[in-house]
Amino acid sequence: MRTKKILTAVEAALLVKNHDTIATSGFVGSGCPEALTKALEKRFLETGEPNNLTYFFPGSQGNRDGRGAEHFAHKGLLKRMIAGHYNTAPAIGKMILNNELEGYNFPQGTLSQLCRDIAAHKIGTITHVGLNTFVDPRLEGGKLNSVTTENLVELVNILGEEKLLYKSFPINIAFIRGSYADELGNVTMQNEIGPGETTAIAQAVKNSGGIVIAQVEKIVKAGTLDPRLVRLPKIYVDALVITEDPIDHQQSFGYDFDPSVCGDLTVPVGGIPIPPLSPKKVIGRRAATELSIDTIVNLGIGIPEYVSAVANEEGILDWMTLTVEAGPIGGVPCGGAQFGASVNPECILSHHEQFDFYDGGGADFAFLGLAQADKEGNINVSKFGPRIAGCGGFINITQNAKRVFYCGTFTAGGFVADIKDGQLEILKEGAEKKFLNHVEQVTFSGAYAAKNNQPVMYITERAVFELKKDGVHLIEIAPGIDLQKDILDLMDFVPKMEVAPKLMDARIFTDELMGLKNK
Repeated sequence: MRTKKILTAVEAALLVKNHDTIATSGFVGSGCPEALTKALEKRFLETGEPNNLTYFFPGSQGNRDGRGAEHFAHKGLLKRMIAGHYNTAPAIGKMILNNELEGYNFPQGTLSQLCRDIAAHKIGTITHVGLNTFVDPRLEGGKLNSVTTENLVELVNILGEEKLLYKSFPINIAFIRGSYADELGNVTMQNEIGPGETTAIAQAVKNSGGIVIAQVEKIVKAGTLDPRLVRLPKIYVDALVITEDPIDHQQSFGYDFDPSVCGDLTVPVGGIPIPPLSPKKVIGRRAATELSIDTIVNLGIGIPEYVSAVANEEGILDWMTLTVEAGPIGGVPCGGAQFGASVNPECILSHHEQFDFYDGGGADFAFLGLAQADKEGNINVSKFGPRIAGCGGFINITQNAKRVFYCGTFTAGGFVADIKDGQLEILKEGAEKKFLNHVEQVTFSGAYAAKNNQPVMYITERAVFELKKDGVHLIEIAPGIDLQKDILDLMDFVPKMEVAPKLMDARIFTDELMGLKNK
């Protein structure tokens, strides 16, 4: 019986060589191997090595405070960055905008699947996901700045259908995190919010001839781990690092351990707080009127969260099963640094399994945020002037859900309104228009949706729009709103109107139950 090599984090950091491609596990603030990435950062700052790395992860890692991916945010440490989302690591996004390294942004779900395909020695991941969006090589090819020139995604034609090929590349080393390891190197993840893409990354690295380092809480005697909990078998793991400082092994940044998100116990969640009547709640109420029984739903963060709050208040929360892109099915999704987890989940899948389901149209409804929209029905949530947010799982989810609802205020930047006497009153208009002639970046393609007859709706507090074959149609306005002054004058394009838009449901603007349970 061979015991696995045990290293310190400092020793593990020495295994990373100049020009390596490195992958790390983690999703937002959960599952990040902080002890390892901190040690690598310290080594670089002290010695200038390793340098010119390619850094890869499928989702988003960090909390905008130097943790997670931001340990890599040093000039010279990175040559190239490939990721699904940058909003939680703005320091890296700033470096990309300054042309200090090459930067790519691809759909999160596709990158999680690419880990699996790299492991299988496939040429890449072939999918429809991303067609006609900014990751399509006919637009931007996912490139984020002028120094990024290599094409990592190609348009291909297979059996007469357009597809995108996201190319495989070898991964030399992985820093990943688990809960417990036995002496042989078998690693469990029962204290994490889910397995994420950790298994697939380890397989990809091993089959690339690379090195897998697993950061764990403790090492136990061989044969004492439940094999059903082992997500990294010993054959995938080259060395173990025991976390010395508990702060480097929090379940999520700021959360030492919450047993309700990993299935250890079920907690009473009580009632989701009932938000007071407001413009955001109006949006949530209008969106909730679209819900139906026994539906599979993905909710974005922000205003879409009001959909679940309204559904709870109306007694129809059990109409839908909420899913989270990181893997949980059922339960109540978490926010903040815990985003990716759910309280009381009924099932926790791996990252790519969840996206396999989404990509095939498994989600009945998707309620996502509305940042920018244009006359073609395109949506941008990924790039705003001097800030790279990234697409995350947005493209996978919105391109494939059976119905999509974009939820957001009509303008941004200081918008204030009040609801009284069953009417909406604008007190202060937002400084920024959201309905533009052309969005800054196409994260969702209206033309692709129209071509595939996908129902799409844009819901604001004062107006509801619907995407049809010939463009964006205004179909409803709020009581108390002037069509010209409050809507048309604040849009860069004139929406289509086959008939005069009807008034939004009056129940939305009254401070009492709407009675959705009996609709």
